[in-house]
Amino acid sequence: MRITFIFLLLTLWSESAHSELKNQETNLNQEHERVLIRTKRRWVLSTIELEEEDPGPFPKEATKLYNDKSANYKLKFSIKGQGVDEDPVGVFTINDQTGVVYVHKPIDREMYPVFMVEFDVWDRASDTLVDKTLSFNVAIKDKNDNIPEFLPPLLQTTVPENIKEGVLPISLQAKDKDEKGNDNSRLTMRIISQEPKTPIFSLKSISRSTDDSMVSQLVLSGCFDYSKANMYKLLVEAQDQGTPSLSSTCTVLINITDSNTHPPQFTAAKFNTQVLEMETNKEILRLPVTDGDTPNTPASRARYTILKGNEDDNYKIETDPKTNEGVLTVIKGKDFERTTLTELEIEVENEEPLFLCINGKPATPDQLTAFKPNTTKVAVKVIDVNDAPTFVTRLQTVYRKEETNPGDLLYEPVVKDVDSDVNKIRYEIVDDPAKWIKVDPKTGKVTSVKKMDRESPYVKNGTYTVLIRAIDDGEPPATGTGTLVVHLGDINDNTPRLSSNGLVMCGNKADRVEVKAVDDDAPPFGGPFSFSVGSEDKDLLNMWRFDPSTGLQTSLISVKSLPYGNYTVPLRIEDQQGQVGQDVLKVVVCDCGDQDTCRGLLPRIFNLHGAAIGILLGTLLLIALLLCCCFFCEYKAKQFTLNLQDEGNQTLINYNEEGGGALAKAEPQLHSRTSTNGGALQLTDFSQKRASMQSAAGAMSLAGLQMAENSGTMMSQGWGTVRNSTFRSGSSRFSRSFSYMSDWNIEDHLQRKLYELGEDQLDFPQHRPREYADEGTDSKCPSLDRLSFSGDEDNLDFINNLGPKFQTLDGICRKTLEEKKLKT
Repeated sequence: MRITFIFLLLTLWSESAHSELKNQETNLNQEHERVLIRTKRRWVLSTIELEEEDPGPFPKEATKLYNDKSANYKLKFSIKGQGVDEDPVGVFTINDQTGVVYVHKPIDREMYPVFMVEFDVWDRASDTLVDKTLSFNVAIKDKNDNIPEFLPPLLQTTVPENIKEGVLPISLQAKDKDEKGNDNSRLTMRIISQEPKTPIFSLKSISRSTDDSMVSQLVLSGCFDYSKANMYKLLVEAQDQGTPSLSSTCTVLINITDSNTHPPQFTAAKFNTQVLEMETNKEILRLPVTDGDTPNTPASRARYTILKGNEDDNYKIETDPKTNEGVLTVIKGKDFERTTLTELEIEVENEEPLFLCINGKPATPDQLTAFKPNTTKVAVKVIDVNDAPTFVTRLQTVYRKEETNPGDLLYEPVVKDVDSDVNKIRYEIVDDPAKWIKVDPKTGKVTSVKKMDRESPYVKNGTYTVLIRAIDDGEPPATGTGTLVVHLGDINDNTPRLSSNGLVMCGNKADRVEVKAVDDDAPPFGGPFSFSVGSEDKDLLNMWRFDPSTGLQTSLISVKSLPYGNYTVPLRIEDQQGQVGQDVLKVVVCDCGDQDTCRGLLPRIFNLHGAAIGILLGTLLLIALLLCCCFFCEYKAKQFTLNLQDEGNQTLINYNEEGGGALAKAEPQLHSRTSTNGGALQLTDFSQKRASMQSAAGAMSLAGLQMAENSGTMMSQGWGTVRNSTFRSGSSRFSRSFSYMSDWNIEDHLQRKLYELGEDQLDFPQHRPREYADEGTDSKCPSLDRLSFSGDEDNLDFINNLGPKFQTLDGICRKTLEEKKLKT
């Protein structure tokens, strides 16, 4: 059955294969027919070959073109493309009548290996194409005109002395620009020369790279010896297979770096040193070595190992990176009573493994085992010193309750000393932070001198630690230290209290605040606590309550809505054992807005009423005005001050006829004058009135008027108390103000004389002036003294001669007028 099935499959396969072969033959025949049809009346041209760098002579015939339509047309040939009208231009031309193609110059194949040239056939008579555009290739046959090139021509590299023989990581690459795949570019390499001659180098071809260059690697046979040679020079040649053959060379420089070929050696076979008993962390010896390799390299850096004598790890040895010495240090003290001398065996080797080149070949592992690392021995003598006293129990723990009465014996140490008499040991306190204990210097007994408080900051986790030292009488004295840890049991000696006694209740959002209590005592002497209002005041009880009333914390709740402000709530807090603490909670009830804190107060300026702000501004303005007035008055007073003192300047007579009465000062301004018929009459300027008076009164009266005017101006700028006075004369009434100033009585007197006169008396007729005594009902000052004048005063001729003192005043005034260029 199986054989029949296999035979059937073979039959089907053979028929299928025969059918496929038949179809392929049919397709080939059809393709051949199509080629014949397509190439009918067309040219079939092979590639034209030209020699590279053909020396000529030029022009030189390259080929000749034909066309089968020459029987019907008179043909004209033309060519175009690379080498004709494209770079390189001018290489090819064609005879348009014969179709002969000429080459005009040598061609470098490495630049233009193939030319693609198109040609056309034209009817010379009609100048039209008679056939489709065809093309032909011009191939340039290679000539061995390029020498091989090394990349790079000089190769420098470095390899270690202990590199293994075989293929080295040194590659050489050469390339030839001639045509690929023929003998002109096919290369071989060889080593022409080598210095020094040993070890021997050779070349191994690896592969050709993607750019058809040749790659080879150096192969080492043997081993290097840095002490004999540390650089090698090779000359390598690359040669092609062309005719004639061309070649070039490359120089290879190989630098050798030193490796560990000389093991380190100790300068002595044995060293001696000493160390004090129990001394630690001290350098006790330096071990020097010699090494023939290059310094400060892994080949020469030493590495030390203690082989014997350090079973208890008392010592360590390290390498000094600067001197390469081995530094021996004691790290754990030796006890003289147990050991007086220790012998150490120390080995030295390099960081880099040893490499040896024996008879031009690397040493085998068996050969290397014969070269064992160098060793030396170090004798360490232990010098006896005074051993410190030791506490039998270095950490002693005792238990006491806090607040125990002073005088309690806490601890009596037991101390041993192998070198001293324990009865001569004295004791001291090293650390007693709270000063709660004392120690007996002879016996070492530790006794409390104060009550111990478990809640003290010096107590950590319920324990209080004290350090004690014992000092022997050796030379020098030695000290041992012991530790006493006192565990303090808690008692209920602290009352509970608030963790914070200032809280804020946001009245716009909540009616409660969280209250927390703390107790320095540990359980069961602390919380949970019982909270209550610590007062019997019903108002407070009706205002506040706690919910819950027990726990580690609670909430203080306002029973009713409270106005914003500050509140004080007394609290009573009781712990589990009934210990009661009284505290006061200060609560601020306020509007918090969207936050959890009270809104800030408005600036103070917003709390002032508008009227208060107006008064304040008005006051400031008035003060400024008064200051300006005072300044102006002082300035005017300095301009017109007259010294009317006693007889000194002989300026005016003493004006004391009125017996020291009140001084009235008149201002120079006249406010109004009323006629007898009640009509208002405007006065002329005072200077005009003064001019009308000059004809009768003369220059002296003018000076008096001028002085009066100036004094009135000054008095209007600065004065003390003011009062009003009314003057009547005939049908006229004048209202003016007086000022109290002591130095201007005469001027005031002259002014009153002048103002009392009516219009008909401006020329100073002999009329008796009116006497004035009435100051009015509204005056706040005492009445003016009556101005009484004798009958002679009715005659104003006395003004013409007022005496020698007034003449002095007249001279002063005239001089002033002359300086101002005024006429009297």
